[in-house]
Amino acid sequence: MIGRLRGEVVAKHPPLVVLDVGGVGYEVLMPMTCFYDLPELGQTAQILTHFVVREDAHLLYGFNAEQERALFRELIKVNGVGPKLALAILSRMSAVQFIQTVEAEDSKALTRLPGVGTKTAERLVVEMKDRFKGMQGDIFKSNNLVNVPPSSTNTATANHQNDFQAEASAALVSLGYKPTEASKMINATLKRLPELNSAETLIKEALRAAL
Repeated sequence: MIGRLRGEVVAKHPPLVVLDVGGVGYEVLMPMTCFYDLPELGQTAQILTHFVVREDAHLLYGFNAEQERALFRELIKVNGVGPKLALAILSRMSAVQFIQTVEAEDSKALTRLPGVGTKTAERLVVEMKDRFKGMQGDIFKSNNLVNVPPSSTNTATANHQNDFQAEASAALVSLGYKPTEASKMINATLKRLPELNSAETLIKEALRAAL
């Protein structure tokens, strides 16, 4: 079991980050709400991880705080919610937002998440609300969770505009959106905010507009 990694950030391809730990490069998938807070390339990051073993792959999911990892672990226990969908949910909603949505029993808001239909949304509200009550301590009390402002991201030059748009689109597809949906989200966001010049900020604004 790999529970934590500390190393140099050597590559960032949302939602995947590569950490060099003692000369070994670990690929870690992170919810975008966590990915935004990663340090710049070449700097050191510490990430809490959850290790998933499948027949065709061994996958690492990463988080900045214990509350985020604990929430992910509870999400994947819900029937019909696997790691990929949990990653998509926590990319659209921070831990605080998700918990507040569940506490408000707002299943309609959850249906706006990619891959979450009406039945899954209702199941999430019922099961997760019970899980919050059953957890020991205050880890899932929304007033004890803090929204950390996203750190500044690397900017890209005008020559790389197509590259960061393509990267942002690919990230949205990996989070469960159809290619046509991702393209529409990217185009609408750039039309609204033409000054955006990095994949991370573009993804952030596209997901924010979709809430």
